[in-house]
Amino acid sequence: MAAATVHRLMFGCRHLWLGLGMSRSLQQSGRVQGALSGTLVNGIRKNSTESPALQENKSVNTASISSGLKEFFDDPKNWGETSVKSGDSWTAKQLRGKSNEDLHKLWYVLLKEKNMLLTLEQESKRQRLAMPSPERLSKVNKSIKRLDTVLTEREDSLRLLQTGQEKPYPGDWRTDIFGETNWYTYKEYPMPWNMNRKYKENKYFALPYVDHHARLKIEKNLRSRVKERRAEKEKQRDLEKRFPNMLKKS
Repeated sequence: MAAATVHRLMFGCRHLWLGLGMSRSLQQSGRVQGALSGTLVNGIRKNSTESPALQENKSVNTASISSGLKEFFDDPKNWGETSVKSGDSWTAKQLRGKSNEDLHKLWYVLLKEKNMLLTLEQESKRQRLAMPSPERLSKVNKSIKRLDTVLTEREDSLRLLQTGQEKPYPGDWRTDIFGETNWYTYKEYPMPWNMNRKYKENKYFALPYVDHHARLKIEKNLRSRVKERRAEKEKQRDLEKRFPNMLKKS
């Protein structure tokens, strides 16, 4: 009797489980059929039971227009032109007056313009033609460099306000045994500095007789800079004598 009762209970549980599975499959099939019965508008599936006003509102596409690979090429109006009008580069004063969001947008605009000009430069080299208005590339590079400088200034100012540190990583200026002053970045060690033999072997000072050689090295660097400036001025004067019309064309 006990075995028969257990057998009946198992048989009833099996039928109950199969019934639940069939009901779930029917629900899923109904959802799929309802989704297939809708219409596809602008990549969004619409149900036919919705009102026309609701369908009209949902069919509006607010995505930005993407030109694809066309953005790597100049405007077709400028094709074949020997010179293209362009504005001046962004100054640091103008960039400092903009918000971080505007600078972020301007960065991508300049980056797209730079990619387009680089493509134009390579195409001009391939066809062995002069690039129209090549100064546009230098203007874009200057603007990108100044934008990076402005962002670095803001990061440094915020860091000085919050932590009082000038550099991104804490450290200080230290003098080595040769009298040269370099920036030393703090590092993490598994033991205190007074117990670390490797750290104590570093000499962060110079003996007095090194000062004379340090001054000679500074003097040598200053003299080399003066020589470079003089050579650049002489080269400019020579070019002006050989090509007197150079300044008029520029």
